[in-house]
Amino acid sequence: MRKIALSTLLAAICLLLPPSWAGTAFAGGDSPYHFGFKKSRNGTLPSIAEEGFMNVLQQQEAIFLGDTERKELFLTFDNGYENGLTPQILNVLKEKKVPAVFFVTGHFVKDQPELVQRMTQEGHLIGNHSWSHPDLSQVGTERIRSEMDKVRQEVARLTPQKEMRYMRPPRGIFSNRMLAACRELGYTGVFWSVAYKDWDVNRQQGWRYAYDSVMAQLHPGAVILLHSVSRDNAEALGRIIEGARQQGYEFKSLDSLVVKTYR
Repeated sequence: MRKIALSTLLAAICLLLPPSWAGTAFAGGDSPYHFGFKKSRNGTLPSIAEEGFMNVLQQQEAIFLGDTERKELFLTFDNGYENGLTPQILNVLKEKKVPAVFFVTGHFVKDQPELVQRMTQEGHLIGNHSWSHPDLSQVGTERIRSEMDKVRQEVARLTPQKEMRYMRPPRGIFSNRMLAACRELGYTGVFWSVAYKDWDVNRQQGWRYAYDSVMAQLHPGAVILLHSVSRDNAEALGRIIEGARQQGYEFKSLDSLVVKTYR
């Protein structure tokens, strides 16, 4: 039998693939992933270690939780746009003395420079959520750089925070190539281990729903994701902080997160 070159064989297979697969099936780990998992219950860990993208997170040293033997929590917010609730959130964090990370987009930075300044003035970190909120797994490396640089530069112009160490992919969509490109720019990808569907402003269900949704998922080392556009979150935040503290949890800055092997 005549031998066929591997490159020829792969090219032939690619011609048979559906168009949506073209250019990704053999792209060396460039297939996109949507970050998701089975939620924590009763203090147990969520199923992140069982998901198919776990090797990508490990390879690119992405963060999704801290030391699972310590009752520490890390509070993060996604700020794609302002819905009139971030001042209330900042007021609660200031009153409760809780640090947080706010992942901002270009729209938020341009529209709310005073809130961006207040975040750093009150001791919070600002992370990068991209300039225009695209699916970063579907754009080239130069576009990724541009999306990241614009946010970092504008935040540096507005605040004393001149460096930006953390990024969160829009909509939680990522690829190995995308995370690697962000690492080259000095970023650590930050995901989460506690979240719920809180971003739909037309489906707010009251502070109790937000409180119960978060409290049911708490576990040691959790990275909590909340969206700042949610009225439920803003009204429940103080109660969540107090409820977690009553269970022995302490809220820490992401800068102090210690990653242990996920089991």
